[in-house]
Amino acid sequence: MRKIVLLAGLLLATQAGAQDWPVKPVRFINPFPAGGGTDTFARPLSVVLSRNLGQQFIVENQGGAGGTVGAANAARAGGDGYTFLIGAVHHTIAPSVYPKLSYDLEKDFVPVTLLATVPNVVVLNSKTNFKTVKELETFAKANPGRLNYGSPGSGTSQHLAAELFKLGTKTFMVHIPYRGLGPAMQDFLAGNFEVMFDGLGASAAQIKAGKIRGIGMMAPKRHPQFPDIPTMAEQGYPGMEVSTWYAMWGIRGTPQTVIDKMYAEVSKALKDPAIVKVWEVTGADFGGQRPGEFAKYVRSEIERWARVSKAANIKVDN
Repeated sequence: MRKIVLLAGLLLATQAGAQDWPVKPVRFINPFPAGGGTDTFARPLSVVLSRNLGQQFIVENQGGAGGTVGAANAARAGGDGYTFLIGAVHHTIAPSVYPKLSYDLEKDFVPVTLLATVPNVVVLNSKTNFKTVKELETFAKANPGRLNYGSPGSGTSQHLAAELFKLGTKTFMVHIPYRGLGPAMQDFLAGNFEVMFDGLGASAAQIKAGKIRGIGMMAPKRHPQFPDIPTMAEQGYPGMEVSTWYAMWGIRGTPQTVIDKMYAEVSKALKDPAIVKVWEVTGADFGGQRPGEFAKYVRSEIERWARVSKAANIKVDN
């Protein structure tokens, strides 16, 4: 009888804790530098959650090594329900390209939900003259190593999207990895390299402003905000569909009741007019997958990018 009473008391305490959560500020670790695609979605979300739940949701940028430094820090934070990782597709690529990761995405983190998905797009800086992907390919074949492409870091989706293109076209371009998308975009706008295979979430505003030019949407169909940018398949490049997605994980040990409440609150926030506007401006599709569904998606992405990284022979010392 005493054991039953103790168990019942523990259950009630756990339920009460979840109902009260959060009782102090919640930390979102963004494992990329400020100004990148993850910030685009993490910061508006933190504002809405802070308003709805009456506690501060603070975004901490901890960039480095394609997002793996911040992810490793998050994994060590402990699962008290007050630290979460807001990461990206890059974390499903990392297991294949970083042989010495100090964390395991599927064991050290608890899936919450997908936040946003944007297609990648082939973009050129203002100093280039290519009008189509075919023109880009033709020049790259005739001039191996003359073209440079930038990415937010080795092992990011922008890096792998470019490698997928190189594999499919049998071309060679030089990879210039940066410590995050913000620094990469600054150099790109300055004309310091020619090509990016960027996520639309970060490039949309620059394309609309005429500062860079999109020539190929890496998606099954044209994007409604950019109907003049043909898909890769339309231009004779089938199978080159790449999306950059952003998502939230809890830390291993986070109570399931807190994960469930966070999922419910994020799902609610994704319907908020302020969030809807940001997602629409950046050309993003809304997330909201249940934790179990998101876990299966993560597994499928790990397997997909393992195949690409193996074919491209990509390994990064860490």
